[in-house]
Amino acid sequence: MKIAVIGAGAIGNLVAGYLKLAGQDASLVGRRSVVKEIQANGLRISGVRGDFKVAIPAAEKLLFAPELVILATKTQDIAAALKDNLALAKGAAILTTQNGVAADKIVAGFVDKEDIISSIVMFGATSLEPAKVVHNFEGSWIISAPLPGNAAEAGKIKDVLNKVFPVKVCGKILGMKYLKIFVNANNCIPAILGISMQEAFGDINTSRVSIAIWKEGLEIIRRSAIELESLPDFPLERLVKLSSLPAQEAAQVFSGIMLNLSKVPLYGSILQSIKRKRPSEIDYINGEFVGLAARQGLRAPLNEKLVEMVHQVEATSRFFTREELLANTEELLR
Repeated sequence: MKIAVIGAGAIGNLVAGYLKLAGQDASLVGRRSVVKEIQANGLRISGVRGDFKVAIPAAEKLLFAPELVILATKTQDIAAALKDNLALAKGAAILTTQNGVAADKIVAGFVDKEDIISSIVMFGATSLEPAKVVHNFEGSWIISAPLPGNAAEAGKIKDVLNKVFPVKVCGKILGMKYLKIFVNANNCIPAILGISMQEAFGDINTSRVSIAIWKEGLEIIRRSAIELESLPDFPLERLVKLSSLPAQEAAQVFSGIMLNLSKVPLYGSILQSIKRKRPSEIDYINGEFVGLAARQGLRAPLNEKLVEMVHQVEATSRFFTREELLANTEELLR
């Protein structure tokens, strides 16, 4: 199977590199700086599986017609990526990997719905330098159950992806995607502070903000009549139980979980974008809670404030102090 991974960030680099190492016909499409580095020195992967240097074809645009496109850009970059590559990508299976719930709808504006396979990645990676990626932690790769018209193709894709990550097929992936928003919603905090997740959540008061994000989000999801579905590596019961505990107790448990998530510093997707001087996906994560609330005639004041602070960091390149974060959110904590 000819595979093109469009988007040479953390997830795109990791997936493309592992597929190539597994003997698959994989190539990368990315920005010029990354492509030049890969062409000159290869793709470097380190982390939980060891250190690798991968020779992999890389280009700024598609140079061939793939059978599978793994779309690994940020949500806000999907439209531009598809426009640039549609002539060769049209007709291929398009696998979306983005956080949030907007990706499939955007892709559907360019290709047939039957060609879209939705997915959720539960493994973690960090990329702060071109063509270098750290695999922080393992996890499954969840793909949507195929439509009747693409069942055979989806089966082939599952077999290929299963060579690099354990694949799970799910019929209720939208409810899982909404739950994944909760998993990602705390990434805004290290992005606001400019520090690793371990540094951010080693502090109990900062972890209290995370629990409040979840509580506010759960109320918005309930009011929106959205049914959450458990993820293989993050059961719904964990979210509900932690959110129901007294704030200080919940913060202590959450802090312990985050401190043990990775042995190397973990920065989260939002901060990684900021460090690379790229717009983050905050509007598709915490911003999703804000948008859902607005559609119900409600507000999500804590998530509104955090989205605003991330955009301020993006605009000014100045991170907030922990004291400033707490001062901006203290009245909004429940």
